[in-house]
Amino acid sequence: MTLAIRAKLEAFGPDLTPDMLGGTQGLMASMNKGMHADTKVVRDVSYGPDERNRLDIFTQGSPQDAPVFVFVHGGGFVMGDKHTEGSPFYSNMGDFAARHGMVGVTITYRLAPDNRFPSGPDDLMAAVEWLRVNVAEYGGDPAKIVLSGQSAGATHCAGYLAHRRDHAQGIAGAVLMSGIYDTTTCEPNQFAEAYYGEDRKGWGPASCMAGLLASEVPIQFSVAEFDPDDFQRQAAQVVTQWTATKGRLPEMHYLSGHNHLSPALSIGSDQVEVERMVAGFVGRVAD
Repeated sequence: MTLAIRAKLEAFGPDLTPDMLGGTQGLMASMNKGMHADTKVVRDVSYGPDERNRLDIFTQGSPQDAPVFVFVHGGGFVMGDKHTEGSPFYSNMGDFAARHGMVGVTITYRLAPDNRFPSGPDDLMAAVEWLRVNVAEYGGDPAKIVLSGQSAGATHCAGYLAHRRDHAQGIAGAVLMSGIYDTTTCEPNQFAEAYYGEDRKGWGPASCMAGLLASEVPIQFSVAEFDPDDFQRQAAQVVTQWTATKGRLPEMHYLSGHNHLSPALSIGSDQVEVERMVAGFVGRVAD
């Protein structure tokens, strides 16, 4: 991250305000190089019964037995999509995977408040089941699925690993960027209430922490320097409890100069540190 870009991201502030969200998206979109000319995309494949149970598949050439990189967008549980016309996001994540010899998959999922916990883990389960049956047709290896998510997407991936552990057996790895993992300690807000319910007393069963600590799936965590305080505390809690339980540190990356959105949005630009971090992890766990 250059000093000039860092200064701009820092100036937006850590809070998830419209100015911060819009400013970061605009800045990072202006830096994106666009879809690689060799990347092919199959859009809006249905993986489940809901209209939002859709996925896009990205490939280059004719892959065979390739790792499958699945990206789950954020949006506070109540908004977001895998692709927006006129924007590079989040097709940049599928294109990233294709450029690195993987089969890239970006998904949408049901949104709160109409769909509450455990709709996230359930949609991930449906998507993974679809991929296990069908991804070989696109050159992917169903035994090399790596899940990735940012913010609410990271929480949904964590929820799948924690609450659908039997189904998650065989997942090669997970990349969790700035997620909320323990609902018993996170800050209540309108987005969490939309997904978990207004009564905080009912949030406990949704916590991912114990399930993550018990999971055998390799996980790469990251938190951004300019993330809001709640995400900073959640990352610290992961490090503390992981170390206490397993006797060693988790793979936790502190992304200097980044804010809550910029790590995923930087992929496909000339700021390549996050892309290298993620590609390196996938190479290790899905080799």
